[in-house]
Amino acid sequence: MQRPQASFANPKLAERADTDYLVSHIAPFKKAKEPEKVHNFRYLNTGLSMSKPTVDIYTKFTCGFCVRAKQLLQRKGVEFNEYDISMGGPKRAEMLERAPQARTVPQIFIGDTHVGGSDDLAALDASGKLDALLAG
Repeated sequence: MQRPQASFANPKLAERADTDYLVSHIAPFKKAKEPEKVHNFRYLNTGLSMSKPTVDIYTKFTCGFCVRAKQLLQRKGVEFNEYDISMGGPKRAEMLERAPQARTVPQIFIGDTHVGGSDDLAALDASGKLDALLAG
Protein backbone atom coordinates (compact mmCIF):
# COMPACT_ATOMS: atom_id res chain seq x y z
CA MET A 1 0.00 0.00 0.00
CA GLN A 2 1.49 3.30 -1.05
CA ARG A 3 1.30 6.33 1.21
CA PRO A 4 -0.78 9.18 -0.24
CA GLN A 5 1.11 12.39 -0.87
CA ALA A 6 -0.14 15.38 1.09
CA SER A 7 0.12 18.82 -0.43
CA PHE A 8 -0.53 21.46 2.18
CA ALA A 9 0.49 25.08 2.21
CA ASN A 10 1.01 24.91 5.96
CA PRO A 11 3.83 22.47 6.92
CA LYS A 12 2.17 21.79 10.32
CA LEU A 13 -0.84 20.34 8.51
CA ALA A 14 1.48 18.12 6.47
CA GLU A 15 3.10 16.83 9.69
CA ARG A 16 -0.31 16.10 11.12
CA ALA A 17 -1.32 14.23 7.98
CA ASP A 18 1.84 12.09 8.31
CA THR A 19 1.05 11.38 11.96
CA ASP A 20 -2.55 10.46 11.18
CA TYR A 21 -1.36 8.12 8.44
CA LEU A 22 1.10 6.42 10.78
CA VAL A 23 -1.45 5.98 13.52
CA SER A 24 -4.19 4.67 11.26
CA HIS A 25 -2.14 2.43 8.95
CA ILE A 26 0.99 1.29 10.74
CA ALA A 27 0.27 1.34 14.47
CA PRO A 28 -2.60 -1.21 14.33
CA PHE A 29 -0.23 -3.82 12.90
CA LYS A 30 2.37 -3.46 15.65
CA LYS A 31 2.03 -6.10 18.30
CA ALA A 32 2.43 -4.85 21.84
CA LYS A 33 4.94 -6.62 24.04
CA GLU A 34 3.50 -8.86 26.69
CA PRO A 35 4.24 -7.60 30.19
CA GLU A 36 6.71 -9.71 32.10
CA LYS A 37 5.06 -11.96 34.63
CA VAL A 38 6.25 -11.75 38.20
CA HIS A 39 5.95 -14.81 40.33
CA ASN A 40 6.01 -14.87 44.09
CA PHE A 41 7.52 -18.27 44.81
CA ARG A 42 7.31 -19.68 48.30
CA TYR A 43 9.01 -22.58 49.98
CA LEU A 44 6.03 -24.84 50.46
CA ASN A 45 7.76 -27.28 52.82
CA THR A 46 9.07 -24.70 55.27
CA GLY A 47 6.44 -21.98 54.93
CA LEU A 48 9.14 -19.34 54.46
CA SER A 49 8.72 -16.72 51.78
CA MET A 50 11.49 -15.38 49.59
CA SER A 51 10.49 -11.78 50.16
CA LYS A 52 13.19 -9.31 51.07
CA PRO A 53 13.07 -7.43 54.35
CA THR A 54 11.63 -3.93 54.44
CA VAL A 55 14.22 -1.15 54.56
CA ASP A 56 13.28 1.99 56.49
CA ILE A 57 15.43 5.10 56.65
CA TYR A 58 14.69 8.11 58.85
CA THR A 59 16.17 11.32 57.42
CA LYS A 60 16.22 15.10 57.70
CA PHE A 61 15.97 17.63 54.89
CA THR A 62 19.53 19.00 54.76
CA CYS A 63 21.42 15.91 55.90
CA GLY A 64 24.41 14.97 53.74
CA PHE A 65 24.87 11.64 55.52
CA CYS A 66 21.24 10.82 54.68
CA VAL A 67 21.92 11.50 51.00
CA ARG A 68 25.00 9.27 51.11
CA ALA A 69 23.10 6.39 52.73
CA LYS A 70 20.23 6.66 50.23
CA GLN A 71 22.70 6.69 47.32
CA LEU A 72 24.34 3.49 48.57
CA LEU A 73 20.95 1.78 48.82
CA GLN A 74 19.94 3.04 45.36
CA ARG A 75 23.21 1.77 43.82
CA LYS A 76 22.37 -1.65 45.22
CA GLY A 77 18.86 -1.44 43.74
CA VAL A 78 17.19 -1.55 47.15
CA GLU A 79 13.71 -0.14 47.56
CA PHE A 80 13.31 1.69 50.85
CA ASN A 81 10.80 3.72 52.82
CA GLU A 82 12.10 7.18 53.65
CA TYR A 83 10.64 9.08 56.57
CA ASP A 84 11.56 12.77 56.85
CA ILE A 85 11.62 13.69 60.53
CA SER A 86 12.87 17.27 60.06
CA MET A 87 9.83 18.65 61.85
CA GLY A 88 9.61 15.89 64.46
CA GLY A 89 6.19 14.31 64.70
CA PRO A 90 4.98 10.73 64.97
CA LYS A 91 7.69 9.25 62.71
CA ARG A 92 10.42 10.69 64.95
CA ALA A 93 8.69 9.11 67.95
CA GLU A 94 8.51 5.84 66.01
CA MET A 95 12.24 6.04 65.27
CA LEU A 96 13.05 6.62 68.95
CA GLU A 97 10.82 3.70 69.88
CA ARG A 98 12.70 1.42 67.50
CA ALA A 99 16.14 2.76 68.52
CA PRO A 100 15.93 4.60 71.86
CA GLN A 101 19.63 5.59 71.81
CA ALA A 102 19.41 7.21 68.34
CA ARG A 103 19.77 10.97 68.31
CA THR A 104 21.20 11.53 64.82
CA VAL A 105 20.07 10.82 61.27
CA PRO A 106 19.97 8.80 59.19
CA GLN A 107 18.74 5.86 61.19
CA ILE A 108 18.46 2.77 59.02
CA PHE A 109 16.48 -0.39 59.72
CA ILE A 110 16.58 -3.53 57.60
CA GLY A 111 13.64 -5.63 58.69
CA ASP A 112 13.82 -5.67 62.50
CA THR A 113 17.58 -5.06 62.51
CA HIS A 114 18.78 -1.59 63.50
CA VAL A 115 21.76 -0.91 61.24
CA GLY A 116 22.56 2.54 62.61
CA GLY A 117 23.69 5.50 60.55
CA SER A 118 25.34 6.12 57.21
CA ASP A 119 28.82 5.09 58.38
CA ASP A 120 27.44 1.86 59.83
CA LEU A 121 25.70 1.08 56.53
CA ALA A 122 28.91 1.77 54.58
CA ALA A 123 30.91 -0.45 56.99
CA LEU A 124 28.43 -3.30 56.50
CA ASP A 125 28.75 -2.91 52.74
CA ALA A 126 32.57 -2.85 52.89
CA SER A 127 32.63 -6.01 55.00
CA GLY A 128 30.27 -7.80 52.58
CA LYS A 129 27.58 -8.33 55.22
CA LEU A 130 25.07 -5.84 53.79
CA ASP A 131 24.03 -8.03 50.86
CA ALA A 132 23.27 -10.95 53.16
CA LEU A 133 21.23 -8.72 55.46
CA LEU A 134 19.28 -7.33 52.49
CA ALA A 135 18.61 -10.82 51.16
CA GLY A 136 16.87 -11.77 54.39
